[in-house]
Amino acid sequence: MALILCIETGTDICSVALARDGELLALRESDEGRDHARQVAVFVDELLEEQQLHPEALDAVAVGKGPGSYTGLRIGVSFAKGLCYGVGKPLIAIGSLDALTEVAREDYEAGILDVERWSEAHLCPMVDARRMEVYTQQFNAEGEAESEVTAEVVTAESFAALRGDGRPFVIFGNGSKKCCEVLTDAVQVDVAPSARGLVRLAEEAYQAEQFEDIAYFEPFYLKDFVVIPSKKKLF
Repeated sequence: MALILCIETGTDICSVALARDGELLALRESDEGRDHARQVAVFVDELLEEQQLHPEALDAVAVGKGPGSYTGLRIGVSFAKGLCYGVGKPLIAIGSLDALTEVAREDYEAGILDVERWSEAHLCPMVDARRMEVYTQQFNAEGEAESEVTAEVVTAESFAALRGDGRPFVIFGNGSKKCCEVLTDAVQVDVAPSARGLVRLAEEAYQAEQFEDIAYFEPFYLKDFVVIPSKKKLF
């Protein structure tokens, strides 16, 4: 069993959780602007102080590896790698879509989500990738992946095979609301990325000793980062 610090910064939400033995101990998160570089360090300090713990007491650090915001992912992963290196603890990387699906499953178990025939549903987390594009992957109600991670430009024909098999098609995440108008038969529920979605998955990875190479690990961007030149004339 392990004491694991969990970090998720791949969207506008900066979220940090502390967990022991796969159970959430404490959580800090904010969606007030992209101030992740400052917030993540503050949240970690607050959680450790609240639990009267030193960083050396951690058994591992888990981080959402993406896909998501290029800058947000780099902040979270860089902080996690630095902390692991400094205290000599292993790094665990969890897919951000896996973690988002865990949040949805926990919310359903807690009675927060009301979805008919949940046990039969296709779960489709969506992270906004601008315009009508989302980063997505499909899972069953047990959190098991049914597809690979993709960048999908959503149209009325998207996910046709899944939407047409008679099972509920449940979409969530910060990219899901913009898709409702074209995916008219989907069930959209409000589920936000959170470090608490890493907790159970990180514990499983720790027990299986699924650790990353701290020196060489990079976030899973899925797409190359593109710099858009400013239209303003500087000279």
